[in-house]
Amino acid sequence: MSNTASLKNEYKERIVPALIEQFGYQSRMQVPVLKKIVINQGLGMATADKKIIDVAIAELSAITGQKAVATVSKKDISNFKLRKKMPIGVMVTLRREQMYEFLERLIRIALPRIRDFKGIESKFDGRGNYTLGISEQIIFPEINLDGITKILGMNITFVTSAQTDEEGYALLKEFGLPFKNAKKGN
Repeated sequence: MSNTASLKNEYKERIVPALIEQFGYQSRMQVPVLKKIVINQGLGMATADKKIIDVAIAELSAITGQKAVATVSKKDISNFKLRKKMPIGVMVTLRREQMYEFLERLIRIALPRIRDFKGIESKFDGRGNYTLGISEQIIFPEINLDGITKILGMNITFVTSAQTDEEGYALLKEFGLPFKNAKKGN
């Protein structure tokens, strides 16, 4: 748990004062916080092969250290051979300790392993939240390359309490997410 404390302490000791200075907040309570990280894999091909969901759950659970759950379809779509309540994806929501632990591993270990990595886009959703798309799960060291049957991508959504994209961008940049461009917001 010692490495978890490092990002959490860094937030309290370095990031909060930096954001107070940057945005002129009156109180520490106004400083945006990282509420949760949601990791989601959409697996449309699972309609044909049910084992893909089990493999994805095992991999995502290994990456995050928390049990992943299958997401199911909401309605029937005959063109996609889809029935209501069929598993079509996998997701996990991280909060508190596990969230900081995952964020640290993502920034320090996984992202630098991407080939020809030049930073991540800085497109926010308008409310200070950010979604990062990763095309291969093999950038995480927890994945055993010998056991890979399919390369699966995932979306990692950072949910913050920021009111604007500018505040959300500043918060995630302070945490160490390697954005490509130094401009704010979109």
